[in-house]
Amino acid sequence: MPENFAPVLLSWYRKHKRDLPWRRSKDPYRIWVSEIMLQQTTVNAVIPYYERWFKQFPTVKVLARADIHQVLKAWQGLGYYARAKNLHKAAKVVSKRHGGLLPKDPHLVRSLPGFGPYTTGSVLSIAYDVPLTIIDANVRRVVMRVEALPGQADAKQDKVVGEFLCTVFPRKSPGDFNQALMELGALVCRNKEPLCIQCPVSQFCEAFKKGTQEIIPQPKARVIKNLEAVIAIIEKDGKYFIQKRPPKGLLADLWEFPGGKIKAGETKIQALRREMKEELNSSLESARYLFNVTHFYTQFRVNLSVFACKPSIWPKNDALHKWVSLISLRGYPMPSGSAKIVQRFSLSG
Repeated sequence: MPENFAPVLLSWYRKHKRDLPWRRSKDPYRIWVSEIMLQQTTVNAVIPYYERWFKQFPTVKVLARADIHQVLKAWQGLGYYARAKNLHKAAKVVSKRHGGLLPKDPHLVRSLPGFGPYTTGSVLSIAYDVPLTIIDANVRRVVMRVEALPGQADAKQDKVVGEFLCTVFPRKSPGDFNQALMELGALVCRNKEPLCIQCPVSQFCEAFKKGTQEIIPQPKARVIKNLEAVIAIIEKDGKYFIQKRPPKGLLADLWEFPGGKIKAGETKIQALRREMKEELNSSLESARYLFNVTHFYTQFRVNLSVFACKPSIWPKNDALHKWVSLISLRGYPMPSGSAKIVQRFSLSG
């Protein structure tokens, strides 16, 4: 793995990371609470609970003195109440034995209620820059795709995932690196519909190169269906036409090139003519074959036949339709198949 994996990822993170309440402080208690709340709960759900929590329990010592019923009431709605109970128990230990300050020693922290390998690594690396790697669902998925690891995303993968992390782990900013991996998995290298065109480390990703990122990690047993589709690349004055998908349904709100599935009995050109009429209310004046892209989705293997097309009516710019330069295309969230097409254009250009 190239040495610049970590620098590239860290540069992306510092530019694109979300402004989250717990990232505004290096207070280990605040980081600790956030990590416990975020287990099995979404970021958006956690934020209001997190903010209310610190109005009621501003320090470890205040939490340690609180009645368990107060703690559980404050946690109400977050679910998995054992997390709150362990947080309360651990606060008592930290308050009594460590003066209310979470220790830096991983062995001491691991002995506290609610601290497993992941929580220990995340809290200590972020709060104290302790050089500990972490593995959660996001990190596991990112590494499996980068390395094109076969199999499902479970603990059986963690030995190989851990070995990879050790090869790229930076000497400085371990906390930022751990957060960058998690942020990448949450925002870009998503479980479904990964936004590979926006990924800072796609150049290192074996799954992206092979077009297998949507079947890595391996989903549960399924039947893979083969689909044939046509894609229309419409270019005018150095700009390319893209359109936004509907706000609901498959690949909602992503941007893509015109095109679609080839129906039974259709030729590729016939499919292009139909899609042009249905999507752009235009006839197809000419079509020139460019290249093929094969891409895997959860239940499908799609062969995309890409054509340079000229419509009889040029589509207009509006909220759902855009003419975009090749460079600007990378700023639009796209399905992975469209992202591969953009990459092909970028490489050829």
